[in-house]
Amino acid sequence: MLTSALIEHILERIPSATIGLVGDLFLDRYWEVDPSLGEPSVETGLTAHQVVGVRNSPGALGTVMNNLAALGVGRLRPVTAIGDDGEGYELLRAVAAMSAVDSRFIIRSPRIATPTYTKPMMGAGESNRFDRKNRTPTPRDVEARLIEAVSAAWNECDVVLVLDQVSEVDCGVVTGRMCERIAELAMDTPAKFVLADSRERVGLFRGVALKPNRHECDRAGGLAALLEGAGRTVFCTEGEAGIRVATTAGETVVPGFPVAGQVDICGAGDSCSAGIACAKVAGCSDGEAAAFGNLVASITVQQIGTTGTASPGQVRERWLRVSS
Repeated sequence: MLTSALIEHILERIPSATIGLVGDLFLDRYWEVDPSLGEPSVETGLTAHQVVGVRNSPGALGTVMNNLAALGVGRLRPVTAIGDDGEGYELLRAVAAMSAVDSRFIIRSPRIATPTYTKPMMGAGESNRFDRKNRTPTPRDVEARLIEAVSAAWNECDVVLVLDQVSEVDCGVVTGRMCERIAELAMDTPAKFVLADSRERVGLFRGVALKPNRHECDRAGGLAALLEGAGRTVFCTEGEAGIRVATTAGETVVPGFPVAGQVDICGAGDSCSAGIACAKVAGCSDGEAAAFGNLVASITVQQIGTTGTASPGQVRERWLRVSS
């Protein structure tokens, strides 16, 4: 489905594109721990691990942002809410380093915490993660501001990506009311491509394309049920097997690209979403978009110990390798 000419067309189009993102923005905090420096705690006798470096980067919705920025998308419009806290400060600093991002629709509130994944890196590998999430419903005033923000940003965007990261019902950005508003906006602008991804509730979206993995798809009743409920294309990712694309015209399997050696699937789904969005901005068919998403993901899974991204140069290099 892909050709060298089509890939060049996508890469040439996306610098002039504006992509909206609606969802949960996390802070990914990496603690670099030197195991050789561990010392016993005087108070407990337990080993006190020594942090010798800290790296902060945008996670969850931020992972998709990172991928879109790396691919060369010109303008990004995230709609999200974070806390008015230290983690929020560090997260905004990390976002500010991405020149494509317009932060007008990032809402800060003292009534919520900035969701944070703290990842101790013990030598070469990641140790048990520490998570901080909001486990109570999103305050109504914050939710109202988010809905107002997505309504304001909608017409500025060529395509929109929706990421529902939080498992607890109505405890993140993509609440039930937000889903309803997105459905209304999608119905009013049927030509706009909107792609939704959700860990727990992908079956709740209406009027937008969906991108579940196989487990999420099965849990929601299968491809046919998701297609009937959403009324738009379903891109069901199946790892190295590729993507099963379902439309009212039928189903097609778009194969993945072979990857040799060690792989790290962290963030692979987000990089695939970024690839699909970029291809749809360029006017590609659903099958072509799925193939481009597979190509991007085949690059990021080869980046070990980090949430990978793919640059235009890496896309071209990978395509030359697999197409030959």
